[in-house]
Amino acid sequence: MNPRVVLVVVSLVLSLAIGLVVARSGGGVGDAKRGRPLIGLSMDTLKEERWQVDRDLFLERAKALGVDVLVQSANSDDSVQLTQVQSLITQGVDALVIIPHNGEAMAKAVALAHAAGVPVLSYDRLITGCDLDLYITFDNVKVGELQARFLAERIPEGGKLRMVRIYGSKTDNNAVLFKQGQDNVLKPLIESGKVEVVFEDWAADWKPENAKKIMNAAITKNGPGIDAVLASNDGTAGGAVQALTEEGLAGKVLVTGQDGDLAACQRIVQGTQTMTVYKPIKVLASRAAEAAVKLAKGQSVIARSGIDNGKGEVPSLLLEITAVTRDNLRETIVADGFRAEADVYAGKK
Repeated sequence: MNPRVVLVVVSLVLSLAIGLVVARSGGGVGDAKRGRPLIGLSMDTLKEERWQVDRDLFLERAKALGVDVLVQSANSDDSVQLTQVQSLITQGVDALVIIPHNGEAMAKAVALAHAAGVPVLSYDRLITGCDLDLYITFDNVKVGELQARFLAERIPEGGKLRMVRIYGSKTDNNAVLFKQGQDNVLKPLIESGKVEVVFEDWAADWKPENAKKIMNAAITKNGPGIDAVLASNDGTAGGAVQALTEEGLAGKVLVTGQDGDLAACQRIVQGTQTMTVYKPIKVLASRAAEAAVKLAKGQSVIARSGIDNGKGEVPSLLLEITAVTRDNLRETIVADGFRAEADVYAGKK
């Protein structure tokens, strides 16, 4: 039997009741020669603080589970990431965890891994157009809905909200899902005239400097007549805040974000960023490491959700999220130990 075939499918009724049961055999030399599994972690980038945290937490949990991990970072280069995946396969990994720069481009990496009998887990960003084994992420549509709903609740009575929308990278399927969630909330408000989108654009590679350029252009076009910036993550929010600061508008304009970056938490305390969406990265990294180990060992993983990646329904683990403002920062991000209170409130007078 093909080692990548799902091993257990009891019945349609059972699968609906408990979720999809995924069990695939690892493809590396694993226990036979090393005595412990080897997992490959292929990362889009380590230039952003967010991904450094993911890497460290993943490695911490993997170590506790008694497995070894090889980490590669592609610096947002598709061809480099594909080459690195090939290298990880050659080194005999038993399972691959991929954070793709471009979800579509990494379909080839999944095909190469499967040809070698190596199962693939797509981490936080969906790899599209391929027979993917498992996907773990937060509910990204809900992230966008939380961001948009936060701003919608602040539309002045009898007035409207003039908004700049800064999307993420076009190559990241998550950016599309965030926008989808935002659109779910904003479309009826735009149609009724309660929200006016005065400027919008995609920030290439999620870079803050690209978000700053978008915000600069929005200010040039609209002057100070901007009420809110719907920035899709904390990095792009940081670029927007920098542009607003240069114009003396920081703290006067609502700014969203996500990820709970330290700099974003500090901006929330200072009042220059209004909210972030807290995605408990420790839970994500730990669950991903646990699932990757099971895939490497050919053990079952129960996924209660499925996401269509254009090729078919991918068994998916979706984790919960929380909107965070200055009012609940201590009770969420700080209380969870994700950020130290001394760091978050550093410099506060």
